[in-house]
Amino acid sequence: MARAGLTAERLTLAGAELADEVGFDKVTVAALARHFGVKDASLYSHLRNSHDLKVRIALLALGELADRVAAALAGRAGKDALAAFANAYRDYAREHPGRYAAAQLRLDPETAAASAGVRHARMTRAILRGYDLTEPDQTHAVRLLGSTFHGYVTLEMSGGFSHSAPDSQESWSWVVDALDTLLRNWSAPPARSLSRPPA
Repeated sequence: MARAGLTAERLTLAGAELADEVGFDKVTVAALARHFGVKDASLYSHLRNSHDLKVRIALLALGELADRVAAALAGRAGKDALAAFANAYRDYAREHPGRYAAAQLRLDPETAAASAGVRHARMTRAILRGYDLTEPDQTHAVRLLGSTFHGYVTLEMSGGFSHSAPDSQESWSWVVDALDTLLRNWSAPPARSLSRPPA
């Protein structure tokens, strides 16, 4: 029988909060049951298993991040939009490390297509249209921004930039400026196989 007051939505939010506290990899149905002081079995009327819980947390995180980015982008274009997007992304990751990790969870195609991840892609492409990028360069640039932001944030949160000057905020601003310069002066390189050195 379901415990009164517990719903899938409440459990998902509690799981997201637990992820921020102890790490997304440590979030399980058993851990959530301990958090509420109940037996594991009492949660299975709301959650199928730990993977189902993690998918729900991932979808919550993607939605929260998309809402934050959309609010930051309102009325902005060009470099202002790029910086707003980047800062919203970084701030969310630093404030909610467990949720951010959840947002990286690989989803099945159907779930991914119905998630807020689609909104993220659309917002990124809207920024890039302000730089007059068309396909396939736009897709290359989407991947460049995603990998740059994710890589920087991941290294920063793991303490990778805490042992030397300048501080990470100064470098972050430099990275955003460099990306803006690159996008404004985009020139697609000639097609070339990376598996073989040039003759």
